[in-house]
This record gives sequence, C-alpha cells and structure tokens, in this order.
Amino acid sequence: MGLDLLIRNGTVVDGSGAARFRGDVGVKNGSIVEIGRIRAVAERTIDAEGLIVAPGFIDGHTHMDAQVAWDRMGSCSCWHGVTTVIMGNCGFALAPCTPQEREWFARCLTAVEDIPTEAMMAGIDWTWETFPEYLATVDRLPKAINYGAYIGHSALRMYVMGKRALSEPATEDDLTRMAAAVREAIRVGAMGFSSSRATTHVTPDDTPVASRIAAWSEVDRLVGTMAELNAGVFQVGPDTSGGEAQRKFLARLKQVAVETGRPVMFGTISSRQGDRPNPWTYQLDYLDDCAAAGARMWGQTTTRSINAIFSLKSYLPFDVLPAWRQIRRLPLAEQKQRLADPATRRQLVAEEAGMKPRDNVFQGGGAATTDPRKPDYGNLYVMKGVDWNDPTVAQLSAQLRRHPVEVMIALGLENDNQVFVQPLVNEDPEHVLGMLRHPRTLATFSDSGAHVCQEMGSSLQTHLLSYWVRVRQAFTLEEAVRKLTFDNASAWELNDRGLVRAGYRADLVVFDEKRVRPAMPTVETDLPGGARRLVQKAEGIAATIVNGQVTLEQGETTGRTPGVLLRGPGARPA
Repeated sequence: MGLDLLIRNGTVVDGSGAARFRGDVGVKNGSIVEIGRIRAVAERTIDAEGLIVAPGFIDGHTHMDAQVAWDRMGSCSCWHGVTTVIMGNCGFALAPCTPQEREWFARCLTAVEDIPTEAMMAGIDWTWETFPEYLATVDRLPKAINYGAYIGHSALRMYVMGKRALSEPATEDDLTRMAAAVREAIRVGAMGFSSSRATTHVTPDDTPVASRIAAWSEVDRLVGTMAELNAGVFQVGPDTSGGEAQRKFLARLKQVAVETGRPVMFGTISSRQGDRPNPWTYQLDYLDDCAAAGARMWGQTTTRSINAIFSLKSYLPFDVLPAWRQIRRLPLAEQKQRLADPATRRQLVAEEAGMKPRDNVFQGGGAATTDPRKPDYGNLYVMKGVDWNDPTVAQLSAQLRRHPVEVMIALGLENDNQVFVQPLVNEDPEHVLGMLRHPRTLATFSDSGAHVCQEMGSSLQTHLLSYWVRVRQAFTLEEAVRKLTFDNASAWELNDRGLVRAGYRADLVVFDEKRVRPAMPTVETDLPGGARRLVQKAEGIAATIVNGQVTLEQGETTGRTPGVLLRGPGARPA
C-alpha cells in the first residue's frame, strides 16, 4: 500500500526542541506513518528541498466561535501555519444560548470582541441551544483547521439566570444547574471552562459581563466540577486594572488552582496602564510560586505588543469628535475629498485639542478605538513594515514640521491602507522576550477571530519566527517551533499533535525559514453582509497540511476541509 502524501527532502524540526535533521515524512490516512529516507510511492509528493517541515502551530487563545460558521479556511490563523485553535476563551461563547437571546449574545461579542453583529446574524445558521448541540454543529461544519472549544462562563450564566446574571449572585439552584452544564460539556468534549474578571470586558450597555458579577465561590464550584471529572482546563481573563487589583486576582486564582488541581491559564502582559501597575516580572514570580504550591498554572503571552490598530478604512483616534464624525460617516472617496481641503483640515486639527486627556484607566483594544483618549504620538507608529522598527507619528511630525494630525491625514490620503499602530501593552520588546523565555508561559494569545478591526494578533506565530528567531536571534528555530507546537499541545493534552512523530496526526507546516514573516495588513469587507475586518496573510509558507491533506499552498486555499472538532480528554465515547 502506498502513501497518501510524501514530503521529500525537507529539514525536519520536529517540535520537541531537538536538533533539526534532513529527512522525508510519509503520511497515510491522516497520520504520520514514516520518517527518514522513504522509498514508498505516494499519491502526492511535495518537494521540500531547502524548506523546514514542522508540526502545525497550535493557538490556544482565539475567538473563532462565530467565524467557524462561515469561514471554512479559518482565517486569519490558517495563513500563519496554524492548524489547531481553541475558542470560547474569556467566558465568551455562543452556547448555551436560548433562541430569544441570540442577537443579544451577538451584540455582546460585538461590544467586547468587535465581531460585527450584522456578520454574525447573516453568517450563522444558529440552530443550537445547548453546548453539546453547538459542538455537534462545529463537528458537522466543513473546516480546514481543527477546533477545540471551552464552555464560557458568561454565556452559561446568562443561559441559566437570564438578566439576573448581570446583577445578582447565583442561588444554589443556579449553581446546581451551571455545574451540571459544565459536567455535561466536559463529557461531550469541551476543552475546559473559561471565565473573565477583566474590567475591559463589558456588555453593550457598558456594564460588567456576567462572569464579572459571579462570586469567587461560584468559580470554585464550577472549576471544582471539572476536578471531580479530573478533566478540563480553566482559562480566565485577568483583572489588570491596577497593581492591587491584579495582586488580589492572582492570589485568589492561586487558591482555585491549588484546591482544584486543574490546569489554569491567564494572560501575562507588561503594562504601564492602570492604577500603579505591578512590574511585568511579578506575574512570572507568581507562576513559580504557584508551581511550588502544587498548582498547574500557565501564563499565556503573545510574541509582540498588543495594539490598537487605526486606519482610514477602519477606526481613527479622532472619530468621536463632532466634525470628524460627520466626515467619517461618508463613503471613503468622499472622505478623501473632504480631507484634501485645507480649510477642513484646519478645523479637524483644531478639534483634536478637545479630546479627552489620557488617564490611568486600563484600556483594551476595544475602548482604545471606540472611546479613545488624546493620542500619545510618541507611542503611535506609522506601520511601514513588520519588523517592529517603524517611525512614530511624533518623529514624522518633527521632521516635516507639521501637526501630528496633519501628518496622519496626509499619510491616509497617500495610501488608503496606511495603518497606525498604538501599543497598549507589551510596549517594550525586552519585556516580551522575558515573558516568552519563562518556562511556564505559552506562546499563544492571538485573539484570532476577534477585534477584527481593532487589533491584529493572529500573526503571532510568523512574527515569532521572523522577528525573534531571524532578526533578533533570541531563540533557535527549534526552540521557537517547540513553543508553537509541542508546548501548547501538552498544555491542552492534545496527545496526538504537536510533534513530527510516527503515529501522530499529520498536521504539518512547510516553510522557508529565511523568508517566513507576516505580510502587511489590509482592511477588507469580506465578512458576511460586507462587514469589514483586518486581514493579514503571511509570506514564506509553502504548504499547510491538516490531518494529512494539503489545505494551503503558497497561501492559497486548496478548497479541502479536513479539519475536525477536537474533544477534550474528559469526553466520553459516543
């Protein structure tokens, strides 16, 4: 019997961190069956001469819950070598949900994650109510990458408590019903349970999302349900509103982790925002302290700054101002005509002086674009490339001797796709490097599928390979690939993925280590209903293979959809 796929003459970086080696990889029935010098015939052969063959990348922090319904490819993740994502993070999910609450759930995702309501209502055939029904839907959908999902706390609380979830503590009956739903979710294959205490997570009415209303004792009960089953990860969005708030949050989270014994994950960041923030190293020391106390605790970190993205086609910092608002409502061509008028520009520049001043309230990408403060032009970058060396608006303003707003208007008129990048957290690359190097952090925090016109994190994998490996030489390629593959597979107990090994599923990425990098982002109107989003592809990736089938070649889809629903280790056989 021949092979289905043979990848010949590549250099294998197998995900373990071990040194690379030259060899062939043979695939049959969706699995790797042979590695080395292979002489068997194959239905399809890829010549990987001069290229790296690595495990497909795993991204554990995404919000693809809605997008999976209309996007077979799994973009933008798929373009960056990602073959597996975990969705339903931070308590936000589309199940369980009653039919009467569907639009409200969609508006919540719009408010928190900038997933357009109109895209969700147009693009989702919303036939489920319970979490098991949602998983069954994902299982049936054609998809080119693999998906795992958490059951989300805010969704669950709203389902059980209705509007009381937004203002009241849970009763014993509420807790019993929620615990039963978590138990059911783990048994049908949920990867775990997610929640949030982040002050940036608010409803469309600018009130705390349901998970933030819950007492910690409620969290104890629901994570404890997973402990009874000895399965499931607890992922939580942290309170980073200030140093004291973060210390209290982390202390209580440690208690949950120690008492339940379940793996716990939260986002690790470096921030100058908030009320007297802790140094970024505080979280790393905390991770070590938790391990010493018997907790299984992971920090999720990205590979670069987390940014608010501005452009003429999406948001600008000035959109909230009256004169700007009138212009920004117009079609793009008319906007450009108005912006080209010197008298109009003078009015717009003058109005910038009345913007809200910056304060110490922690802002995520959502509020930074929809409720912006007067820009710090020394921390607002004009994106010219993807190597973290762009000029600031302040620098260009000084060079040109023009007001920063004039500079931004001129750049937008020259190029519709000009992007401006405002780092919100992780501004210092050395802090990012310190977090990435810590043995208890995971390189996974893309938010892919969310903040679709506000942030652009789904390229974190190719950024790690291009910037930290090739430009900075802070990691070997073997180290970086392990961080994107085996480390993440191990954390989520995906025991048949994350390595190039015989018997493992054939999720693979073939790339040129000298060329791999993110491409420049653009704003496109390719969501259902014509809604806009940032799109960022990649360069240097020759092929992506999912469950043994080639899904992308040179960045173009093959139309194949071999992706599967990944069920967690607590799943019972059907």
